[in-house]
Amino acid sequence: MHISYILIPLVAILVAFLGGRLTMRSVVTWYRTIRKPLWTPPGSVIGLVWTVLYILAAVSALIVWNLPGGVSVPVVILVLFILNAIVNVAWSYVFFSLHRPGPAIGVSLFLDLTIMLLIWYIAPLSVLAAWLLVPYVAWVSFATYLNYRVWAMNQ
Repeated sequence: MHISYILIPLVAILVAFLGGRLTMRSVVTWYRTIRKPLWTPPGSVIGLVWTVLYILAAVSALIVWNLPGGVSVPVVILVLFILNAIVNVAWSYVFFSLHRPGPAIGVSLFLDLTIMLLIWYIAPLSVLAAWLLVPYVAWVSFATYLNYRVWAMNQ
């Protein structure tokens, strides 16, 4: 068995765990007190969506790292996956731990960019792996707009 089958799911679990820890601390205090749009999804839906997205991203990475024929993965894809994981956790830190929805918009836009670049670079190697990231970029785009609305409503 290739080591990627262990490392990639572990990284996905670590990112989910860290983001969840940063989020949960603040949800019970600050987040409940700020104004949010009426269309803000409930926490249970957000948690479920993120779980599915982490699974899809892990499967995408596994497909790329285990391409048939021993195709080597370009370094840019590895860097983008790592950067994406860091920025994903950073958004939770900036928004929930620092209580800074304004700067979190920039972090979220950068997260969107890393996902779009991943799709761009992965598509020539595996159309399936690229498509598995489409729900991720769609959700983060929605979350970026929600982040903007929260910031605008709480100025």
